[in-house]
Amino acid sequence: MHAIVYIAWLIKEIFAAGFAVAARALRPDIGFTPMVVRYPLRVTSDWEIFWFSTSITATPSTLSLGLREPARPGDPRILLVQDAFGDDPAEITRGLADMEVRLAPHVAGIDHGVPGQGSAEELPIEYYDYTSPRRVVK
Repeated sequence: MHAIVYIAWLIKEIFAAGFAVAARALRPDIGFTPMVVRYPLRVTSDWEIFWFSTSITATPSTLSLGLREPARPGDPRILLVQDAFGDDPAEITRGLADMEVRLAPHVAGIDHGVPGQGSAEELPIEYYDYTSPRRVVK
């Protein structure tokens, strides 16, 4: 039953994002500000990661770019995600965290310190600034 609810929600999100992108395309200033964030995954199985990254890529204006293994044992895997209209990196991670919990409700209590996963309001710069000397997350 959970899969049916998730798929219905995802279809709604795909249409909503598609309409939002179409509306932006009709404006003189499209607002294209691509941003790549490093999202620490709470899902751990290959199946869950597959569905999460596929859901991101199926949603207009977002793209799952790749998966990074943890820098240290016990750290989460990092999913690289591009948002074509990424004005606010914290808002991007909040949206990703919401999608992840809808896909796998059992991860709701896990917090890796990014907005949407717990109490963090700001996204640490090393999660989205690729010019930062602190390139290793956690």
